[in-house]
Amino acid sequence: MSAPVSTSRSRATSTPGILTKARAAAWRIDAKTPAHRDRAIDGLRALALLAVPTGHWLLGGFTLDSDGALHNASPLSAFGGLAPASWVLQMLGVFFLVGGYASALSFRRHTGSAGAWLKGRIARLGRPVLGVTAVWALAAPVLYAAGVPEATLRTGAKLVIQPLWFVGVYVVVTALTPYCVRAARRFGGWAGAPLLVSVAVVDFLRYGPFADSVPGWVALVNILPGWLFAYQLGVDWGEGRIGRRGGWLLLVGGSALVAALLMVFHYPASMVGVPGEARTNSHPPSLLVLALAAAQSGAAILLRDRLARLLARPLLWAPVVVINLCAMTILCWHQTAMLAAAVPGSFAGGVAGLTTAPDSVGWIVARLAWMPVFAALLVGIARYARRFERPWTRVTAVRGTVAGLLAAGFTVFALGLA
Repeated sequence: MSAPVSTSRSRATSTPGILTKARAAAWRIDAKTPAHRDRAIDGLRALALLAVPTGHWLLGGFTLDSDGALHNASPLSAFGGLAPASWVLQMLGVFFLVGGYASALSFRRHTGSAGAWLKGRIARLGRPVLGVTAVWALAAPVLYAAGVPEATLRTGAKLVIQPLWFVGVYVVVTALTPYCVRAARRFGGWAGAPLLVSVAVVDFLRYGPFADSVPGWVALVNILPGWLFAYQLGVDWGEGRIGRRGGWLLLVGGSALVAALLMVFHYPASMVGVPGEARTNSHPPSLLVLALAAAQSGAAILLRDRLARLLARPLLWAPVVVINLCAMTILCWHQTAMLAAAVPGSFAGGVAGLTTAPDSVGWIVARLAWMPVFAALLVGIARYARRFERPWTRVTAVRGTVAGLLAAGFTVFALGLA
């Protein structure tokens, strides 16, 4: 009888030990944080980052064909009532807001040329993207040889590439930081208004009475002003041109515009693309995306001080630091984490919440149960993929070129060009 008691005691004492170590680590992270660090901005960035995998894991699913291959599907096709969840999980507006704020401060502090400043920021974004696409380019033939259907590999490739469009857009808006700063200093918090008007005009052309005579490419005009809008708001905020009054104006005005676009102009309710739907709000961004970004930005500005007080607590601050340090790893590899569960599951047939069609309440319950598994897989992947975020000091020109060619090949495959 003594052995079980001893085991029970060891288990009981191990938990406090783990908690003690976690608490000590949190205090160490807190102690190393510079006093001038804006914890609220980091907290908002972490929140927006976590919304990306959460949204993709909850609102994206798979179906199996007769050959056992995976194809993309979405619960929003069967449950239109879930669309409001996308209003919360679509937090790219907050991400661009925080990015603009941080870039404005960084640009103000830099001492070299604007080109050198931009080169450093682009390198931090580009390394992880090059890493994930090069790894997938090497893994795809191995998986195919192991029996994974080509259709599954194409589905996986599209999922991996899907969130990376953001990096390209973010690079472009970051390059425009000097001009955004000038606009903020000249026009204050209204610097983003012309971008909002531009998107509204394009939406009128593609959805209004003349839509039948407007070529499809006109919608692409919205890509730059659509995502630059929240970034410009962030620059305005960083330059001190938006305060609490502006925050309230953004929150109330953005919310009113969201309501009007949904109820009067009948915009699609979902903020993400739904398979089979003719219209989408996000690709390219519609006026509804900007309205939501304005409301979210207003809320972020108003909650900043309260969030800063909360994150003064070491146990809340430490996870924020870890998430920010792994920002690009989370963005680049979260779909791979889901595929790491779904691809093996496809060989087992229909696995509830994983490879079965997302068209029932049971699927939603099962998918929620799978979420911790996806998160654990992402943590495991991040232990190795995190190295792509560090400077590639030991990478030769030849290796860099090979990685670039692999990434380009995988992109061509993902886009269905090969």
